[in-house]
Amino acid sequence: MDKNALIEGINALKKEKNAIILAHNYQNPEIQDIADFVGDSLELAKISEKIKEEVIVLCGVFFMAETSHMLAPDKQVLLPVLTADCPMARMITKEDVLKLKEVHPKAAVVTYVNSTADVKAVSDICCTSSNAMKVIQSLKEEEIIFIPDRNLGRNMARFIAKKFIYHEGFCPTHEEISEEEMRTLKDSLPHQVEIIMHPEVNPKIAAYADKLLSTGGILKYAQISENRDFIIGTEMGMHYRLEKIAPQNRYFNIGRDMVCPNMKKIHLQDVYDALSKGTHLISLPADVREKAKAAIDR
Repeated sequence: MDKNALIEGINALKKEKNAIILAHNYQNPEIQDIADFVGDSLELAKISEKIKEEVIVLCGVFFMAETSHMLAPDKQVLLPVLTADCPMARMITKEDVLKLKEVHPKAAVVTYVNSTADVKAVSDICCTSSNAMKVIQSLKEEEIIFIPDRNLGRNMARFIAKKFIYHEGFCPTHEEISEEEMRTLKDSLPHQVEIIMHPEVNPKIAAYADKLLSTGGILKYAQISENRDFIIGTEMGMHYRLEKIAPQNRYFNIGRDMVCPNMKKIHLQDVYDALSKGTHLISLPADVREKAKAAIDR
C-alpha cells in the first residue's frame, strides 16, 4: 500500500479495534503525524492509565510498552516492532540490582524509567529525566543506588548532597557526543543561541549546555522562551516535534543528526500490521507487573 492508503487503513482499523496510537517524541515524522498523542515516556505512561480505548499501539521502545502494560493491565498493549529496544535498559539485570542492594543495604534504589520491568520490580522507586531530582530529594535515605543511567545520575548528583552509587549504563546516542564537537560548536555560535541538552548526556558534555531538560521540558521551554534560536542536543525526532509545537523558533543540531536506531524502526506499515494482526502483544507476569508498578507509583 502507498502512504495514503496506509493512513486510511490505520484510521479505519483504529475505529474497528477501539484503539489509540501513542508515540514518543523521537519517533519518525510519519508516526508522530498518525499518532493520537505524542509525548515523553512519562506522558505516555500517564495517558495509558486514563484512556478509554481498549487497545494501545505504543510507538516507542520495549520498556515503554511494558510500562503502559503495567499501568493499564486491562488494555491490550501492542509494540509494532518487537526489536525496538533500549540498549541502556539492557545494560543492567535484576541480578545486578540485587547484588548492589546486598553490598549497599542502607541505600535506596532509584531506577530510571528506561529500564526493564524485571529491574523496576526490585527497585524502591522509579524516576524520569524530568522528575529525577524531585524523586531523589524526597527520599530519607542518604545513599542512592542510581540505575541504569550513570550520566543522568551524575548530572543530578551535582545538585544533591547524598552519596550516589552508579551502574555503568548509558544511552549510546547521547554518550557519543564528544567534547571536540561541543568546543567546535560553542566557538561557532552567536552569543544568543541557547544550547539545550538532554540530561542523559555525559556530565563533561552537560557543562557546555545552557539548560538540561527532558524532552517534555524542552518542548515547554521552547514555547515560553523569549529566545528564538536553539541548539537541541538530543535525538533528531525532537526537531520535527519542536517545529510543529513552537514554529516561531529556529532549531539546529550539534553539527550532525543524533539518531537512535531503535526509535526509527517503526513505520506506517508496522502500525497497520499491529492493528490488523494484533502484533506484538506485551504481557508480564502478574507479580512482576505489580511490583514494578509499585515502584512507579511510589
